[in-house]
Amino acid sequence: MDQLTPKQTQELRSLLQTSKTKLEQQLLDAKFATGVVILDQSSVGRVSRVDAMQQQSMAVSTQAKAEATLRKVIIALKRMDGESFGYCSQCDEPIKFNRLKVQPQASHCLRCQVQLDHI
Repeated sequence: MDQLTPKQTQELRSLLQTSKTKLEQQLLDAKFATGVVILDQSSVGRVSRVDAMQQQSMAVSTQAKAEATLRKVIIALKRMDGESFGYCSQCDEPIKFNRLKVQPQASHCLRCQVQLDHI
């Protein structure tokens, strides 16, 4: 049986809620790291402007990934409310619980995801 049990659904909802909270906090924390680079020798020490700009660039990239993941988590929570959660959005087959446990925001079964990754 591939359909999710109510207990499994609740476990996944909890994982999604926890992930949502962590991502929202990460994005709040990232606002400082992605701001304009100001080289203040008293607060930065001997870090060069180039190093500070590289750190800012990495923070921007991390922020973009967090935003994308947060969007997927929110969509998964909405799918859960609409009862389409746990079904592949491409082939409409159930997504295995083990996959969802690792990546609860997944909207494709493993077979369809592999096909999408090779396009």
